[in-house]
Amino acid sequence: MKRFINAIAITTTLVIVQACSLLPKAEEKAISVSTHQHEEPSINESHHGEHSTSSTVHGEKKALTQAKLKVPNDITPNKNISLLIDVQDIEGKAIAKFDTFQEKLMHLIIVSDDLQFFSHLHPIYKNNGQFKVEASFPQAGGYTFFSDYKPTGQTEQISVLKTQVPGISIAAPEIDIKRSKTFNDTQVNLALSEQTVKAGKEVTLMFKLQDAANNQPLTDLQPYLGEKGHLVILRQSTSLTAADYIHAHALNNAPTGQVHFMTSFSQAGKYKLWGQFNRNGKIITADFWINVV
Repeated sequence: MKRFINAIAITTTLVIVQACSLLPKAEEKAISVSTHQHEEPSINESHHGEHSTSSTVHGEKKALTQAKLKVPNDITPNKNISLLIDVQDIEGKAIAKFDTFQEKLMHLIIVSDDLQFFSHLHPIYKNNGQFKVEASFPQAGGYTFFSDYKPTGQTEQISVLKTQVPGISIAAPEIDIKRSKTFNDTQVNLALSEQTVKAGKEVTLMFKLQDAANNQPLTDLQPYLGEKGHLVILRQSTSLTAADYIHAHALNNAPTGQVHFMTSFSQAGKYKLWGQFNRNGKIITADFWINVV
C-alpha cells in the first residue's frame, strides 16, 4: 500500500497546501462548498501546516467536504489513465454515503484551463469515500476538475481540483463567437432572452436543435440524466475556481426541438457554455461563448 501511495501524484486546487510530514510529499487538498453559493470559502490554518475551510452565508456555517485527486506521476496525452477521488469530511474522515442526483452519485467535469477541452464523466463509487474513473487528456497543459456530489444529509457539493499534463502547451485558438454551429448531423442555434447579458441579471439561454439535413426541429430528443438537457458554464479565468462554475438545469415546456435554461452571472467576463443533449441515444455537446458586461 505504501508503494502504491508513493507512486501517485496528488494535485488539487482551491486551497494549495504544504503536506505535513506524515503524508506523501505531493499531497494537497481541495475543499468544497455548496453549489448553491458561488463564493470562495474563508481559510483557517489547522495542525501540521494543512488548511481547513469554512463558508458562512447569512451568518450560518455550511457543511463542507474536502477531496483529494490522485493521478499517475506520468500522464501521456491521449492515453487513458485511472483517476481516484477521495471525499472526506472537514476532519479528514472518509464520507461513506452519497445520494444519487441526476441519476449518478458523482458528476465530474474536466476542462483544460484554456476551456478548449471539455469532458463530463461519472466516476464509479468504490466504497469508503473513494471514486474511480478513466480519463484522457488531449494535450499538455493545465486541467481543472469540478467534482459534483451530494453526501447523504447534505446539500450538493462541488470540489475543485487541478492537475498538469507535462509537455509543451499549444496556444488556444481565437474565441469563436458564432451562435449557430453544426455538430455531426445536428445544427444547434443559441438565442438569448437579452440582447446584452448583464452581470447579476437573469437571462434565458435557448438552444434550438435542428436536423442538419433539412433544418427541421428535432423530434427525437430524449432525457439526459433525468432532464431535457444539461448546461455547464465557466468564466474565462487565469485560475478556475468554484466561483467561475455554473451548472444550470433545463426548464420545462420548451417548444419542440428546443431546450431552455435560466441562469445569472455573478460577474462580468467571457463565459463558455457546454450544452449537452440526448438525440436518440447519442449525446450532443454544443459549445458556445458569450460575453457578460
